[in-house]
Parts: sequence; structure tokens; C-alpha cells
Amino acid sequence: MAQIGRHAAGNRQVSSSNPDLETAFGIKLTEVRVPKHTVRDDPVRRECHYEMEGDALYAVKWYKDGNEFYRYVPRDNPPIQVFDLKGINVDVQNSSNEQVVLDPVELESSGKYRCEVSAEAPSFQTVSEHAEMTVVVLPDEDPHITGGKPRYQIGDYVRVNCTSGRSKPAVHLTWYINSEPADHGLVRQYEPIVSGSDRLETSILGLEFRVKPKHFKRGDMKLKCLATISTVYWKSNEESVEGDKPQKAPMLESRKAVASNTRADRVQGEPGFLRNDDEHGRGRGREELSC
Repeated sequence: MAQIGRHAAGNRQVSSSNPDLETAFGIKLTEVRVPKHTVRDDPVRRECHYEMEGDALYAVKWYKDGNEFYRYVPRDNPPIQVFDLKGINVDVQNSSNEQVVLDPVELESSGKYRCEVSAEAPSFQTVSEHAEMTVVVLPDEDPHITGGKPRYQIGDYVRVNCTSGRSKPAVHLTWYINSEPADHGLVRQYEPIVSGSDRLETSILGLEFRVKPKHFKRGDMKLKCLATISTVYWKSNEESVEGDKPQKAPMLESRKAVASNTRADRVQGEPGFLRNDDEHGRGRGREELSC
């Protein structure tokens, strides 16, 4: 069986393009292109490219999960025939022998798609290849963070959750602390919540850790939650929290009191010269006293 490769151009696609697809009887299936992921309600094109190598084309057929839904026979009039299948909405006007357009796609459109190309007599040769496609329902809202406080002190516990919007499949969530992925031991995994008739899923990921000095960068700590679905969805939410800073005024008053007491002691015990300290503890000079 031909190998499946990935092509990253726009939507990532799964395609078959391999010398193994060439048959001994002449028909060569050069490439089958099916988007690996596509968004619900969008149009999507599936491509099936081949070379007959001298044989006459009899038919090109498309199957989903083993059920035929599209047939192209060049000698028929009209050449295109469509078969009813749940989740399959063929745009006949934009479809041909080498491509099938579905518009729109639904959740039921997810599955394994196979293109089959067959030749006329005398060879009657048939070749085929398949690729998987998953239809994605994008989240109805961006991820949001709950449970956080505006300020934390060293030793406090951070307990926050990141919650995604409803989607299909479930959103993959990742926590970051100051732009670095959170250690696995700090993350709390929860089962997705399934709701609604369409069975959409809500993802929740917790983060718990004790605040340490390393968590504060220039007095701030940044917590970010990233939500992704393959290459079709990428959103994040970030919160910046402050570390409690010590109050400076009481400390200055205390230093002034100490300086004052020291001065008085020295005046009583050492008549003559005394160092005059400022608030930061640095000497400014000498002051002459007379008894």
C-alpha cells in the first residue's frame, strides 16, 4: 500500500504520491489529496490525479468508509453520478474526473476517503488509494482563565483553571509560566465535558503550584493558556499578576529612629565629632559639636 505523506500548504493535507502506486499494467495513480482537517460548513476539494499510460479510462469512483458516493464515467451522459450518503454534499458543477468538491462539509463528513480509477478493456485494471479527513467544529469562544488572584506572595499557592469553548474534537490545552511550558507535575488533567445534541466538547486544564522567587520576573508573573486543534485553531489567553512588595515607608521610619538613637548615644558618650548618616546608611561628613 502506498505511503501517506503530509503537505503543509494552507490547510494541511494528506496525499499519496509514491512510485509504489504505479501498476504493472500501465495505470498510474500519481496523487490523492484530501485535507487532513477541515472546518465544518466550509467547502473542501478532494483530488485524484492519475496517468492512464495508454489505457482508456473507464471510471473514477469515490468512496467514504467503503460506500460509493461519486462516479465519473466519461462515456456516460451526463458523466457524473452522485449517490446519497449522510454527510456528503457534492458540488457537481465544480467536480470532474480529477476532483470532487463537497460544499458544505458536516461532522458526518469525517471518515476515510478512497479514490478508485479503472481502465477499459482489455486491461480492466483498477488502482485505488485512500486518506483520512476529520471535520472540525471550532470553539464558540476563546480560552479563559479562572481562579487567579491579582497578587501573590512567595509561598502562596496558585490554583487556576483554563477552560475552552465547545468544539469537536476537544481542544488541546497547554499551560505556560513566564513563557515556559509548565512542568507536567503542576498540571491537572480533567475529562472533556460533552454537551448538546451535537456532542461538542469543553476542555478544562488546571494548574497548581507554590509560588517561588523564580516565578517573578521584574515583579510580575505571567500565566498563559494555549488552545489548539491541529493546525486549524490556535488561540491563547494570558494573565499577568503582581508579587506583593514590602512597604518602604515603615522601613525608612525605622532607619531614621535608629539613626536618631545612635546620634543621641554618641553625643552623650563621645563629645567632639559625630558621623551624620542619611537614610541609606552612607556618611555625608562630620559635624562639630560643643559641650
